[in-house]
Amino acid sequence: MRCLDSTFCIDHLRGDPGAERRIRELECAGERLAVAAPPLTEFLVGAHAPGGRRLASALEFVAQLEVLPVTGEIAMEAARLGGECDRNGGTIGNLDLVIGATAKAHNAILLSRDDDFSRIPGVAVERY
Repeated sequence: MRCLDSTFCIDHLRGDPGAERRIRELECAGERLAVAAPPLTEFLVGAHAPGGRRLASALEFVAQLEVLPVTGEIAMEAARLGGECDRNGGTIGNLDLVIGATAKAHNAILLSRDDDFSRIPGVAVERY
């Protein structure tokens, strides 16, 4: 399963060639696509602002995705990972920690162009 970050969703909606190529490859391979609840919110806030066709396209896209909830266990794992990052000298934003912990909890590969995720221990990240 691939867990999409908001950057991937935004790039897909904008027609970024790298995101478009990767989504076609994943769809052809029959890969399950998911999004954690926090980046889903980030993505849809940006789509709701202009509304219209942009919002319709965003909603059509996310309707195809499995939404991964954030549980108490995931929040506690995000905190543990954040502490580990802090001890190693690399602070990561709390939202990114929650996204990474959600992907990790579901044994998913996080698809993003954000370099911060690769600094979270145990989170598999794929750049596009």
